[in-house]
Amino acid sequence: MSKAVLEKYFDCFNRKDVDGMLDCLSDHVVHYVNEGNERIGKDKFAEFCAHMSRCYDEKLTEMVLFEAEDGTRGAAEFMVNGVYLETDEGLPEAKNQTYRLPAGSFFSLMDGKITRVVTYYNLSDWIKQVS
Repeated sequence: MSKAVLEKYFDCFNRKDVDGMLDCLSDHVVHYVNEGNERIGKDKFAEFCAHMSRCYDEKLTEMVLFEAEDGTRGAAEFMVNGVYLETDEGLPEAKNQTYRLPAGSFFSLMDGKITRVVTYYNLSDWIKQVS
């Protein structure tokens, strides 16, 4: 079951269907942002998605999904292919630079919903690519 939820989540991400992504999450999802603060709840997740959509245009490829035997945890490894659209606070100036960055996410699941999202990528590699 968890793998199907993760497949839907990432499919929605690539189609820029934030409502579909939110549908995969529990109401009290905990989102650990790479190099950022923990966000709790769908509203905070939606705010994060709006910010990301304004600053970045990303598509995930080379997706490999992993699932724990009991279905309560999962992980994904993928390549982020993006365009830096609008300058994000504290980061280099955006000039429609492209980037390609390996990344991974970890998930906890309960009752068919994602309860925890943790995403990691190499920020210094991204900064080198867009600078």
